[in-house]
Formats: sequence, C-alpha cells, structure tokens
Amino acid sequence: MKLLAVTLAAAAAAVAVPAPAHAHGTPPGEGEYLDYARVVAVEPVYETIRVSQPAEECWDERVHRRGPARRSATPVVVGGIVGGVIGSHIGKGRGRDAATLAGVLLGASIGNDVRERGAPGPARVDYERVCRRVDRVSEERRLSGYHVVYRYRGHTGETFLDHDPGPRLRVRVSVLPAD
Repeated sequence: MKLLAVTLAAAAAAVAVPAPAHAHGTPPGEGEYLDYARVVAVEPVYETIRVSQPAEECWDERVHRRGPARRSATPVVVGGIVGGVIGSHIGKGRGRDAATLAGVLLGASIGNDVRERGAPGPARVDYERVCRRVDRVSEERRLSGYHVVYRYRGHTGETFLDHDPGPRLRVRVSVLPAD
C-alpha cells in the first residue's frame, strides 16, 4: 500500500510540474519556441496592374506619284541640227567644220537639258505600307498573396502570406515573465 501511495504521489507531482516552454516545438531562442496554429480562413488577395506591351500598327496609305517623263530623243536631235546649222554659218573656211561640230554638240546638250526639264510623266496613285510602334496597355488581375486568419490556444491572429499555408500555420511563441 505504501508503494502505491508513493507511486501516485510521484505521478501527481510529475503532472503538476509545468512543462518547459519549448515542449511543443524547436527552441529558436531564449523564451521562444515554434508551434503550429490552426488555420481558420484563407482568402486570396488580388491586385489589378496595368501591363504595357509594344506592338506594331500598320496600314496602307494612299500616295500620288508621277511616272518618269517620256524620254524622247527629239529634243536632242533637233538641238543638234539647229546647233550644226548655226555653227556652219558662224565658221569660215577650215574652221567651218569645227564650228559645225561644236554647234552640233552644244545644240544636242541644250536639247538634252530641255528634255530633262520637260513635263513629268503621267500621275498615278499607289498604296504604301506605313507602320508605327505603339504601346498597348491592358489590365491584368494578379494574385498578390493570401490573407490568413489563424487560432492558437484560444487567441485569433491574422497575417498576410505569399502562399496558402494549408490547414495549419507555423507560429513563433514568446514566453516572457509577467513581473
């Protein structure tokens, strides 16, 4: 009977002695330990952001063009003939051939200039592809994190996490003396 009383007294004393502060988890520091709280609610939190993406915008634009001028040889030929006639009237004797040749060349050159300054060719309408860079802005809804409500030993707490913690949340518990 004495043995039973001693055993019961020892068991009662063991139950009455408070457990060390780190009995529920790993001791991270003096007077602190890690434990798990029950997650009561998890609500995803979204934010709307503006996203700008470069894009190319293209369209066909109407343009008016002039075709090339007609490249007729007539002004050059007529210029050469007129120049040759004038040159032959200016030159005398043996210089007449040289003056005629000079007149032909000068007249042909003037005729070529007249041809180049002539009326432009026929007008026509073309379409030209025109492009420009623009920024397209859109709004996107993105997950920014989770609002978490948890309960630990009768106390309710809230936090914001970048991930869903699941059914339980690891918490750091601090034990400080009251006095």
